[in-house]
Amino acid sequence: MTLKECKKEEKADREFQKKFKFEGSINVLTQMMVDPAATEKRGGGKNLPLRRGEILDVIQFTNQEQILCRNSQRRCKSTGAEALLGA
Repeated sequence: MTLKECKKEEKADREFQKKFKFEGSINVLTQMMVDPAATEKRGGGKNLPLRRGEILDVIQFTNQEQILCRNSQRRCKSTGAEALLGA
């Protein structure tokens, strides 16, 4: 990983911590896949856009209906648990 990519990831992590008032380091608890049969969602606000079969890093289980996730572009937002396999 180059220095530029490393700094970009650090900046994204700081923005995530500020936006979600997240204390401490960001640890990935597990990975979950978006249900291939689910409808694709555009996202927006605090919701993550979902694509069928996409693998998401789970950062925090906020409640029964929402999970804080990070996608492959390192965008961190919450998503509905019903669209994830194994949730």
